[in-house]
Amino acid sequence: MTQPNKRVVITGMGALTPIGNNISEFWNNLCAGLSGAAPISSFDASGHATQFACQVKGFDPLDHMDRKRAGRLDPFGHFAFAASREALTDAGIDTDTLAEPERERFGVIIGNGVGGFQSAEKQIQSYLDKGPRRVSPLYVPLTIPNMPSGILAIDFGLKGPTYSVASACATGNNSLFDAWALIQLGYADTVLAGSADACITPSLVAGFNAAKALSTRNDAPTSASRPFDLDRDGFVMGEGAGMLVLEDYEHARQRGARIRAELLAFGLSTDAHHITAPEPEGLGASRAMRDMLDRAGLDPADIDYVNMHGTSTKLGDIAETKAIKRVFGDHAYRMKLSSSKSMTGHMISAAAAAEAIVTILAIEHDCIPPTINFTTPDPECDLDYTFNEACETPVRFGVSNSFGFGGHNTSVVFGKAPA
Repeated sequence: MTQPNKRVVITGMGALTPIGNNISEFWNNLCAGLSGAAPISSFDASGHATQFACQVKGFDPLDHMDRKRAGRLDPFGHFAFAASREALTDAGIDTDTLAEPERERFGVIIGNGVGGFQSAEKQIQSYLDKGPRRVSPLYVPLTIPNMPSGILAIDFGLKGPTYSVASACATGNNSLFDAWALIQLGYADTVLAGSADACITPSLVAGFNAAKALSTRNDAPTSASRPFDLDRDGFVMGEGAGMLVLEDYEHARQRGARIRAELLAFGLSTDAHHITAPEPEGLGASRAMRDMLDRAGLDPADIDYVNMHGTSTKLGDIAETKAIKRVFGDHAYRMKLSSSKSMTGHMISAAAAAEAIVTILAIEHDCIPPTINFTTPDPECDLDYTFNEACETPVRFGVSNSFGFGGHNTSVVFGKAPA
């Protein structure tokens, strides 16, 4: 299989999550096994079947932008903006001092699942209650999915390819893929890429409840997200953002950047099976992982860690486990796996980018964060999921899996930073 000519590396990362509002907090709380679940505080959820979620905590958008800019962004845009600023700072990039040629080869790709849904709900209610004259003139820019990409490009003066990606829960990986491809094809030297979502709203929680997708453990929210446990009863909604700076290796080397990891390859496939349920044998997911390994020139035995999609649903956890066994064979029982969603909940489209960051941090620190809340084994989930406690072990290559409603399958593999 033809390999790409350019090496693409990660030089910056930023995260805003239910268990940490920056990379350091996020990683420390992951390794400590902290649950981000709590009763929903942003609206009265007493009439919902699920009354808890993994919300971002202690976040003030005015710590990251002025009041005027904050008023022109939905909360998912606030999340993206904060994580992007951290990622650029982490990469050692001062956008105020970029030369014009650098600006023209610097892209922005921020994916999301449903756009500005919090703003949409409020404006639709205003229209229904008070009529069309009470709809805000900012209604459209607050809700359209591409606005955070556009506003960040405006504020930071970045003039390369800029757009938004949407593929449900696989969105973050698809954003990273597009950024990687833009660099490979020569459209950009640097791309700020990732995903953000703020989906914890009255109608979306009701919708996921209607689809029987969410856990209803209202009496024990912190233990509700329990991937691979026999008693799992659905996922826990989360929110936040993950942003990464992808850069051509030679470009990063020439500017003396710190390289955090190398992005080696992607695998992409589609189940063509069902709008929400995974293909039960994990056939599409296994194709994505196998393609990723082939394109990276790696053997299954080279992979030390897989950050699994691991949503805590009955069907999904089993299908992904089957896919991993199909691709990795006996090595599936020797490598380490875990699900960050046991702590962050399912951050919807933000999940993939945040979990790519987790995978890179696991490689950097040679440490696997745990899958918490395990109590009862499921005979169909019989791999080493790093239950309940973090594990220190060498990690050379790590894989992050993310799958989305509609049958979208994405896998990405990272390696340690080049010497």
